[in-house]
Amino acid sequence: MTHQRDIGAGPPDEYVEAEIQRLLAEDPAVAEQGITVVRRERAIVLHGEVESPHRREEILRRVSERFPDVPITSDIGVIRVEAPTEIEQLP
Repeated sequence: MTHQRDIGAGPPDEYVEAEIQRLLAEDPAVAEQGITVVRRERAIVLHGEVESPHRREEILRRVSERFPDVPITSDIGVIRVEAPTEIEQLP
């Protein structure tokens, strides 16, 4: 007998958390090791930093497509990767 799980029926479990982490690391279109996945009550929160808003949106899109019934919240920040335009002077 196989056990079928209805993801939308309750809070995400640790298997969903692990599956999302694996998607982030192994999907060639994402390949993101710096994002952590945290279960919070009835949602999954993605934490970390990426190099652009486009990259953040692509990660959220891929995760949402793969896990459409799991509420996903983003706490992914964007880091500045280009050189600063002005010289920082220290006192």
